[in-house]
Amino acid sequence: MFEIILASIVVILILLLYSSNVLVYISNEKIGIVEKKWSASGSVQHGFIALNGEAGFQPEVLRGGFHMFFPFQYSIHRHDLVTIQQGTLAYVFARDGQAMAPTQNLACNKEANDFTDVRSFLTNAGQKGLQRKILREGTYAINLAQFVVLTAERVYALPLPGDGNISNDGIVVGQLAEMLDELRSRNGFLPLVIRDDKLAVITTHEGQSLPEGTIVAPVVGADPHEGNSYHHDFQNPEVFIEAGGYKGRQLQVLVEGTYYLNARFASYEIVEKRVVPVGYVGVVVSYTSKAGNDVTGDAYRHGELVSSDEKGVQVSPLLPGKYALNPYAKRVIDVPTTNFILKWQSGQVGSHELDKHLSEVSLITKDAFEPDLPLSVVVNIDYKMAPLVIQRFGDIQKLVEQTLDPMVAAYFKNIGQGKTLIELLQERSDIQERAKAEMRKNFEGYNLTLNEVLIGTPRAKTGDTQIEVILKQLRERQVSREQLETYKTKETAAVQERILREAEARAKQQTSITESELAVKIAENQGSAAVQKAIKAAEEARQVASGAADAKRTLANAEAYQIQQIGEAQAKATELNVEAYGGPELQFQQTVLLRFAEAIEKGHIAMVPSIQTGGSGSSSAVDAFLALAAKDLLNKGEGKTAVINAG
Repeated sequence: MFEIILASIVVILILLLYSSNVLVYISNEKIGIVEKKWSASGSVQHGFIALNGEAGFQPEVLRGGFHMFFPFQYSIHRHDLVTIQQGTLAYVFARDGQAMAPTQNLACNKEANDFTDVRSFLTNAGQKGLQRKILREGTYAINLAQFVVLTAERVYALPLPGDGNISNDGIVVGQLAEMLDELRSRNGFLPLVIRDDKLAVITTHEGQSLPEGTIVAPVVGADPHEGNSYHHDFQNPEVFIEAGGYKGRQLQVLVEGTYYLNARFASYEIVEKRVVPVGYVGVVVSYTSKAGNDVTGDAYRHGELVSSDEKGVQVSPLLPGKYALNPYAKRVIDVPTTNFILKWQSGQVGSHELDKHLSEVSLITKDAFEPDLPLSVVVNIDYKMAPLVIQRFGDIQKLVEQTLDPMVAAYFKNIGQGKTLIELLQERSDIQERAKAEMRKNFEGYNLTLNEVLIGTPRAKTGDTQIEVILKQLRERQVSREQLETYKTKETAAVQERILREAEARAKQQTSITESELAVKIAENQGSAAVQKAIKAAEEARQVASGAADAKRTLANAEAYQIQQIGEAQAKATELNVEAYGGPELQFQQTVLLRFAEAIEKGHIAMVPSIQTGGSGSSSAVDAFLALAAKDLLNKGEGKTAVINAG
């Protein structure tokens, strides 16, 4: 019986000890939040955290182990340690502290920045409400009576009677629930990660209000070399505000990297980096910064250009590349610097799509036809002139549609009025060259370079067949010319084919031809040998003949000399005979008589005819000779008497 009583007493003592909180045990994975139920100092006059031993929640928490308290004076609330997962962040809501100023959106943590030390937080003018400072990954022993910690997984808080944000079962309700939903919608529990040539445009919700007329907040404290004003890319709100930062959309952007931002302090928008492609320059139109001074000079009256750090159309364009520019602060207009084609043709669009609203030019020709003329114009813009073009026209699309289109159309309408339809077709090349030369001056007036003007074939409007009749006649003429050229080509081809066939036949007989050529060469060689042999024989014969001729010549010369000598002797003898006979006439007569006597002797001529008849018409040879001699003597007149003995 005594043992039972003793056991009962022990149980009662244990229950009294437990209920009186004289001895409190806190496990290592939890904390103990101390609530003082009564105190000689009374209750807390301001707030509900007792900093001076009053009744109420005490600023310090209990960590793991045993703790001794005065019996029945304290109530211990056990709670889990605050755990923030790796790669996430958490927000802190303070239940007690000074009230925020009307212009504040978040509680200041310039001095009160340690959430594990409630006493220090409250004594350093910590403010109630959602804090600017965020918590990174890790485990924290935080007094959850003073602070509510919002993480991605759960809400750490000690439910309090009458709290409109945390119900008795720990569910977040009211404005805190709305705040939680807003943070989740902004991905506020995850760090901002920027990659793949993107950037973040930041909008801050704390700071000074922007001056009137300012649409983007200027850059403050972005340079690490600025020391205490460097706000670590909006990751330190207190420094940003202290440096004079403005609320609203910021000119400064964030580039590739990881950033831990308080989503209630700074929201962001991910945009692409501005890429100026090859073949373009980017003309910058700045909507922010200081007012600029015109750098175009007095001669240019179409607007102003400013320096690269001033508001307006900037004189220096961006060359091809990637740029981390805030699209809300600066607009970049791409201007092509390579040749681009503008097509005045329905349904035809160039790669730049600047001509998507252009169509054929409607003409009225000299002979009253109304064709549509398709055109193509090749244009180039000097990259240094690109800002002037943009400042003057706003963009290239407006330049094309509001200036180039009416100018080109008017020019070719004037050309069409002075040409017939046939002339338009036949003089296309000349018209192109003329148009290029004349229109180039007009284009230069707009800071453009005209490279080519290309004219297409005039087309008839829908339902108009007259132009087609003219074109059909021209086509028939051309077909006839082409047929004639085709026939000539076929003739040439036939000749070439015959030559080819002969070549093929010759190739087939090449073996025989080769053998024949070899035989001819052999015969030629043999003939050459025979010729050489004949030449040698002829040379030998020539030498023999030459020797014989020389011998005959020598013999002939000897005979001639002999004859000459004989002749000279005879002549001398004759001369002597002539002198002896009394002159050449007598000598001649003697010679004649001697030759006459020889002839009679050899011819057996009768000196006396056998039959002699009278008559004056007949005579003998002797009579004739005697008459001749007598006549010769009479002609000499000599008185001598020739006595010729007939017998």
